[in-house]
Amino acid sequence: MVIAPLVGFWNWDWLIPAAQSRISAALGRPVTIAHLHVSPGWVTEVVADDLLMANPTGWKDTDAPFASLRLLTVTVDTRGYVLGHGLALPAIGIDGLKIFATEALDGKTNFQISPIYDPAGPVVQIGDIRITDSDARVLIPGLKADFLLKVATQVDGDTTKIVADAKGTYSGQPITGNLSTGGQLSLPDPEHPWPIAMTLANGPTHLALNGTLRDPHSLEGADVRLQIGGPDMALLEHLVGFPIPKTPPFQIAGKLSMPGAQTIRFDAIQGRIGTSDIAGSIEEQINATQGKLGSKPVVTMDLRSNQVDLKDLSGFIGGTPGRTADVVAKTEAKTTFLPNTPISVPRLDWADIHLRYHGAHIQGRNVPLDDLTVVMDVVGGTIAVHPISSGVGKGKLLANFDLAPQTDKTVHVRLDLHLQNLDVSRIMAATNLFEGAGSISGVGALDGTGDSFASLLANGNGQLKMAMAGGNLSAVLVDLTGLEFGSALLSALGVPHQTPVQCFVGDLALRHGMVDFKSMTLDTGEAIVNIGGKVDLAKETIDLGLKADAKHFSVGSLPGRLSVSGTFKNPSILPGAEAVARVGAVAGLAALFAPLAILPTVQFGTSEADDARCDELLREARASVGGKVLPQALPQTR
Repeated sequence: MVIAPLVGFWNWDWLIPAAQSRISAALGRPVTIAHLHVSPGWVTEVVADDLLMANPTGWKDTDAPFASLRLLTVTVDTRGYVLGHGLALPAIGIDGLKIFATEALDGKTNFQISPIYDPAGPVVQIGDIRITDSDARVLIPGLKADFLLKVATQVDGDTTKIVADAKGTYSGQPITGNLSTGGQLSLPDPEHPWPIAMTLANGPTHLALNGTLRDPHSLEGADVRLQIGGPDMALLEHLVGFPIPKTPPFQIAGKLSMPGAQTIRFDAIQGRIGTSDIAGSIEEQINATQGKLGSKPVVTMDLRSNQVDLKDLSGFIGGTPGRTADVVAKTEAKTTFLPNTPISVPRLDWADIHLRYHGAHIQGRNVPLDDLTVVMDVVGGTIAVHPISSGVGKGKLLANFDLAPQTDKTVHVRLDLHLQNLDVSRIMAATNLFEGAGSISGVGALDGTGDSFASLLANGNGQLKMAMAGGNLSAVLVDLTGLEFGSALLSALGVPHQTPVQCFVGDLALRHGMVDFKSMTLDTGEAIVNIGGKVDLAKETIDLGLKADAKHFSVGSLPGRLSVSGTFKNPSILPGAEAVARVGAVAGLAALFAPLAILPTVQFGTSEADDARCDELLREARASVGGKVLPQALPQTR
């Protein structure tokens, strides 16, 4: 008798305050409901009219709400819940959903929602989702984004799918996209996984994703193939949320998966960057470590190339990909010799990065390297490369360096370099201008701070020890010092241009940009040439003395020291030779080192060559130029 009147007068709107309170607390944002209707039964239907989700605290009352929903219909499997089968929602209907996602002048956004999630709470099984007349407007000035996203459910017989279409601008470029997913989030048959397909075009960059998910709630069991292509990977920054260096045109494809809730993997990568192929895998551990701005990911990359052109990868070390044709002309036109292009280090503090890369075969006549191996770790924005190595014929170049940004423009570099029997003919052939012969071994070190290669050397400290066995004087000394200058120098020394090089050794020290020639000696078939003096890398000036001691009566030698002074680009020889321009070295060395920008701090170092005569020659050279004679031989390079 009491129940009948109660049913007759009951108004489900009386439950709105309690429902609003629970929903608002769960979403962390005020939510209001105009009306509530309930049809009880073994399958209960709940209908809510005119729902509003407010903007975060601090937004003006006159601003449009973050979201409004004309009608929300939810069916609940009451019988299953009573029987202990968990909470199941067989169907959800969404009609007239309007979302306005935007950014305030202070950079705060209204779409960052942190719902309260209880991992120990019941799992909600969701069935069909029907969406009609719904869209989202996205307006984010900081990303130069203004686009409309329309969402609807499409029914084709017994098959339903959710379709979203995007159109507008993003990152200042036109954007269009289409997303198609399964219409059921909880599937009665796990043998038929949840399908997902997406295409996206943002300016000239294109992305396609196709595959399935075994569990769309947790995004686990993914079997998804991702394809990305465009003219420059740097254009992906706004799409992926972190900076990527400039590259030539690229096409990359692979398998995307989530083996865990905090892990994303991109496996079986195959693609091309410019003319270089790329393969391997990338794994990201989300929020795996703490940085200055909070938690950040840890990215592990294991990549390889069969054929690689270093010009394609120059953007990863601050260069301009593919631009080498005008290097010689620009270098010749400069008033200085050392490169003063600002060092550009990518913003790498967004994650801790661990990279292993191997390029099996390096392409291009301008590069004397056979292969390339890089082991790099970036932690806290500091780059540690231990090591980077390349084969050069039968020889090897090996370097370890640390690069730490000091300010927005300057970096601190520490480098150790080892050269092991490098083939001079390979090095000189890379210039496309000169020929040479012999082999160079050496060790070197540099510690400097600056904003360019020139300033690193001008402020740096270090050492350089080198030895060369075999070769030809015309191919080495003439070509390395410039055609006119080298010829004039040999003429002044009275040494034939074609005399063989039996040994060449050097021991140099760098202190605050000043190179001290502790000893440098050249042993040819005709004479022994000793060199001493200083070179100022900051001013690019030379102050050297040379003395040739003839081995045979037929070779003339100067009774006194020969002086070489002037600048790197305009050296002069006194006495007995006119001032000559250094025309060959600028073009030749620029063409050689431009592709090797990945080693921007390298100075060719030395150790002993195979010819044991170099040890004794170094001792004599130090005595000849007034240096201290050391009892031990040059350190061996292993």
